[in-house]
Amino acid sequence: MDNEHSIKRPTKLWNRDFLLLWQGQLVSQVGQRAFGLAMLFYIKEATGSASLMGLMMMLSSLPGVLMGPLGGTFADNFSRKKILVYGDLINGIFVLSLAALLFYMPRIIGVDVIWLFIVAMAGAIIFAFFTPAVQAAIPDLVPENKLDPANSLNQLALFVSLFIGQGLGGLLYSVTGAPMLFLINGFTYLFSSGTEAMIKIPQVIPDKAKKGSVAFKTFIADTREGLHYVWNRKGMRVLFLVAAMLYLFIAPMALLLPFYVEDYLKLNASWYGYLLMSLGVGSVLGYVIAGTANVRGRAQSRMIITSLLGAAVGMGILGFLTQPYIVLGVIFLVGLLAGVFMVKATTILQLSSNSKIRGRVFGLLATLTSGLAPLGMGVAGVIADIANKNIPAIYATCGVLVFILAVSMSFSKEARDFLTLGASPEDEK
Repeated sequence: MDNEHSIKRPTKLWNRDFLLLWQGQLVSQVGQRAFGLAMLFYIKEATGSASLMGLMMMLSSLPGVLMGPLGGTFADNFSRKKILVYGDLINGIFVLSLAALLFYMPRIIGVDVIWLFIVAMAGAIIFAFFTPAVQAAIPDLVPENKLDPANSLNQLALFVSLFIGQGLGGLLYSVTGAPMLFLINGFTYLFSSGTEAMIKIPQVIPDKAKKGSVAFKTFIADTREGLHYVWNRKGMRVLFLVAAMLYLFIAPMALLLPFYVEDYLKLNASWYGYLLMSLGVGSVLGYVIAGTANVRGRAQSRMIITSLLGAAVGMGILGFLTQPYIVLGVIFLVGLLAGVFMVKATTILQLSSNSKIRGRVFGLLATLTSGLAPLGMGVAGVIADIANKNIPAIYATCGVLVFILAVSMSFSKEARDFLTLGASPEDEK
């Protein structure tokens, strides 16, 4: 019997194990967001160095880019539950050690900043392993016909954690300062670790009898197998590239949004917050629509492609709009359509990847998306300076490029089949 079919699936969405995973992910992500905010504010206050802040941001994103495929392989070869439990436990210990250092050695700035760098790097490495384990575990914790709602709820948890982590983190930082916020943050990780220890994640773990260099070579071979698995399935490969390039072209729009608000729309900084809120509310509605619209077959393929085409059009016309409330509406629509695309694309990838290789699939996806987004921001900053902040031209270019991606996907038979069936034609043989 296939190992995939030997895994017993639950019969309802809100079962005990999925609830524990969901709330653990939520609390853990709130801690991560709050830590990121506190880290930047502390460096600014302690050193006043923009270069150190930039270096910290770069170091925090690099492990996810470099170690995503390895994290995915680890999630396929070892207990996903232990990755979650020990990941949050180690994160908690590191952050609590940082809080203790700031409490007892507040004036030794050099030591504090160096340890902050180490803690940030450790957290980024842990999340490179943590994220593929979560994405790989979800399909085994819910009924197959409830996978869309499960992914919708997971995206919602990430969204809520962003607002709570940054909003509450900013408030707590201003009231308590960095040491106390890091202390609270450390305990959120320990809480998540404790609740995740009660999860039962069904998983067939490969034999680990091999040791030393043989085990390492097998690990690398497994990682390579994951890359080949995605590359040799054209439909999956196209969806991967489209999702990754979408991050690349959305990043410049996010980076230039303050210039768009103040220099182009001639509005005050509060409108930056309104636009982000509109985008966020639209995204949440998109998650809900994708989670409740239980469509499959051609209807599913049309829904994914149409949502991407619509988001591209919205992105492209933003730079030519001058009425603030129309801009709010368009950004809301872009968020909604992007939310639909993200949930449906995630479900397709989960359904088309069996449990034993699913971690590697999402590890590779995390590498592509987390790597291209910072690249898009970096390139956009240079282009914006060269183009004298020509926001309409930059936004229109990004929209056109995403539109071309969507049209290319719609003309690819393999991609359409993949979006329709949840599996590429090679898998059907």
